[in-house]
Amino acid sequence: MITSRFSSPWLATALGTAGLLVLGQGLSSYGAGLVIDCLVFAILALGLNLLLGYAGLPSLGHAAYFGVGAYTAGLVYLHVSTNFWLAAAAAIVAAMAVAAVYALLALRTTGVYFLIITLALGQITWAAAFSWRSVTGGDDGLRGIGRPDLGLPGLSIADTGGYYLLVVLATAAALCLMAVLARSPFGHALRGIQQNGPRMAALGYNVWLYKYLAFIISAGFAGYAGVLFAFYKGFVSPESVGIVISAEITLMVIIGGAGTLAGPVLGAFIVMLLSHLVSGFTDRWITWLGLLYVAAVLFAPRGIVALAHDLVRTRRAS
Repeated sequence: MITSRFSSPWLATALGTAGLLVLGQGLSSYGAGLVIDCLVFAILALGLNLLLGYAGLPSLGHAAYFGVGAYTAGLVYLHVSTNFWLAAAAAIVAAMAVAAVYALLALRTTGVYFLIITLALGQITWAAAFSWRSVTGGDDGLRGIGRPDLGLPGLSIADTGGYYLLVVLATAAALCLMAVLARSPFGHALRGIQQNGPRMAALGYNVWLYKYLAFIISAGFAGYAGVLFAFYKGFVSPESVGIVISAEITLMVIIGGAGTLAGPVLGAFIVMLLSHLVSGFTDRWITWLGLLYVAAVLFAPRGIVALAHDLVRTRRAS
């Protein structure tokens, strides 16, 4: 699903989706599960990219909205209805509602203070998930989440193959939606605000409102990813809301390329595959992720996608 500067994001998404569907035919259950994890985190990274890459707002609490979405989907399934679409809608709305409140606090700050307050808000959410045992199950987690019926003829997500298909299509939909947002007047305004907020304000743009909406929409993507995560794993724990996931998705965006459509997806695959590979040899896989971040900052500060564009441009000019 990697787009390039020289191709349409719609065509690239269609080709990537087709490629993943073909790949899925030959994958083992473990391999399909690994790709599912990569795609779920790709959606989560896409949401953060709207804040970090387009609006210039670095958040270290984005896992909060991922966790809220996952917990809400699980709670709706266990206590209200087994309808997938109802659970998904409730989860996305809940994540955006929490973000709407948190943004009122976070957007009172800028720069490193914004980073710190998003981290603090994320930790508050983690503490709620950990201590509110009657609702979330506490450190034991929320268990017993099943695979609901989608209500679509011929498509069952009861097995890994069916869920793989759902997640591939869901990721394609998320990429298309993000492409629309990025190319819309809203997306262009966010880029302008990132580059020169005071000038955009002087031109009549409500800078605070654009950032506020970006914050909420970004959380919607996180809640969307949380739904897919909860129904695939069948279990949600406070770890889903923790700082480690927030740091991982930030790393995904930075490594792949902030402000690009392909970057977060590429970064998600790199980080997830590396973490699975390294964790099989050592418990200190987070150290290796840190080294990967250092290497990215030193050799590809604008991300791998931007580096690839620069290399292509240099080769064509020579």
